[in-house]
Amino acid sequence: MEHKVLHQPFELYVSDMECWNERPLIYHFFEIVRILEGNGMREVNRNKFPYHKGSIFLFTPLDCRGFDIETPTRFCSIRFSEVFLKQCKNAQDRERITQWLKQLEHIFSHHNRFQELLVKNPGDCDMIATLMSSMVDEYEQKQSYHEENLQHFVTLILNILARNVADNAGSTVTGLESEPLINRMLLYIHQHINLPEKLKIDHLASHFNLSANYVGEYFRKFAGESLQHYITQYKIKLVQQRLAYSTLTISQIAGELGFTDESHLSRQFRKYSGVSPVEYRKSVSGATR
Repeated sequence: MEHKVLHQPFELYVSDMECWNERPLIYHFFEIVRILEGNGMREVNRNKFPYHKGSIFLFTPLDCRGFDIETPTRFCSIRFSEVFLKQCKNAQDRERITQWLKQLEHIFSHHNRFQELLVKNPGDCDMIATLMSSMVDEYEQKQSYHEENLQHFVTLILNILARNVADNAGSTVTGLESEPLINRMLLYIHQHINLPEKLKIDHLASHFNLSANYVGEYFRKFAGESLQHYITQYKIKLVQQRLAYSTLTISQIAGELGFTDESHLSRQFRKYSGVSPVEYRKSVSGATR
């Protein structure tokens, strides 16, 4: 699967799309999309959802996304990385934004995997449309403080979208008993990716009331790959994201994602990416600044 990174912390554009010739791609950034004209299907994490004029949706980092266009489509796209929203003047605000982004990414990754996010409140739809229109003007004119204003616009839109996610679910992302077991297992892995003890076979077997001998067989049957391979690959993708869009040291990334130490991360990263974390960060640094 091909990956794409953002060439700067923030991009905004209005574009026409008559056909989508690329395979679904994994993008390492957030993207808010509003459909201005047209209809078709959007694909996210192997799920397909219809879109039409006025549709609003959000992709999170590591979502696999694509489009199947039925009629010529015009859309407004806002793309941004964690770096953009964390460009604050003090450490306290940066830490607050970091925690807020993690919560949002968790909420939206669940909805992009399991169900469609619908902004049902007409007032919310109108508010988002107005905010995005104002963002286009602010982005094009680039007057004083435009970057700070764009940050505030993005935050407002994300809060409105998060409100609709919570309303659709009745709470946040709890109450998943009705979800297929494999979906609940994937979500659990994402939630506890930094806690190796909770991702061991015995713990997963106990948590999901399965035989320890059956956990691996079940996961491979429904996910199409081994449990350990999936966990490792997901971790490596998160490391790539941190290397590209954060100032965290390799040691800090190792601690955050549950690697034994920096050496352990580096060995795993080189094995699956073909280069060291330092080399990878250098290769993407020019494209993300």
